[in-house]
Amino acid sequence: MEDFETPERFVQAEASELERAAEAALRPTRLAEFVGQPKLRAQLDLVLTAAQQRGIAPDHVLLSGPPGLGKTTLAMIIAAETGGVLRPTSGPAVQHAGDLAAILSSLNEHDVLFIDEIHRLARAAEEMLYLAMEDFRVDVVVGKGPGATSIPLTLPRFTVVGATTRAGLLPAPLRDRFGLTGHLEFYDEEDLRSVLTRSARLLGASLEADAAALLAARSRGTPRIANRLLRRVQDWAQVHGDGRLDTRATQAALELFEVDDRGLDRLDRAVLEALCERFGGGPVGLTTLAVAVGEEAETVETVAEPFLVREGFVVRSPRGRLATPLAYHHLGLTPPADGAIPGL
Repeated sequence: MEDFETPERFVQAEASELERAAEAALRPTRLAEFVGQPKLRAQLDLVLTAAQQRGIAPDHVLLSGPPGLGKTTLAMIIAAETGGVLRPTSGPAVQHAGDLAAILSSLNEHDVLFIDEIHRLARAAEEMLYLAMEDFRVDVVVGKGPGATSIPLTLPRFTVVGATTRAGLLPAPLRDRFGLTGHLEFYDEEDLRSVLTRSARLLGASLEADAAALLAARSRGTPRIANRLLRRVQDWAQVHGDGRLDTRATQAALELFEVDDRGLDRLDRAVLEALCERFGGGPVGLTTLAVAVGEEAETVETVAEPFLVREGFVVRSPRGRLATPLAYHHLGLTPPADGAIPGL
């Protein structure tokens, strides 16, 4: 019998699935367990409690903010708190009104329809969603041409939870139909330490306070990154250490996975190196910068750039991306003699 090697793409897909399953196991399931975002938590608590007291589905909720801050987790919590079922989909997956009609017609009372990247909905589906959110009905068109017939379909009371990383791209008519609009902010280190302590407990590990502080400082204000780094520290402690998640294991794991003392990873440093060393500090267009680092433009824009801009390493201008003196210093390079940002 011949031996067949598992194709690399299957191995990668299985690894990604395991990674997602590990992330899901660490998600809080109730609003009281959710750490951080105090203003948004208070707003959601008010809306959900009022809806429960009235015995109705809560208003539609729009969540915006960078990736990894908890938009999907909050959608799951809303479904759990209201006793409904979470029905997840994404904007790019709904390309036709018929796709959305099929999803809407399968909903039950108090279900939560979670639409990730809602700003990428197709226009026809978007217009159908307006009616469904406002009047809880859709008009299904049967047939084509002059003989086409519109059949109104009444929907049960449900809640739409939309998530977007680019709230500015959301059309105003759609944004106005949400009863609550919340923006998720990056986490401070104290909240991230709480997230890490809780996650370590769920993983059956004991995380030392100094190690938690070190991880929190390098997690870019993002719980998803904090939990991912925590699992890598646990892996290192299991394979190379004594199983304890202490400072030694944390520092070794962070060094192995190329996370530096400012939280920058390989992609972040590649962007800075391209700006400072290849393009003289800029300005550089996004597409050119992405080609230089061997990544998709969307990856650079949504994964690396927000953190680099927030930390003061990069400046966005109408002419392109520019490196600041801080970026030069971080790479051990000499910035422009006058200390000015090139291109500004």
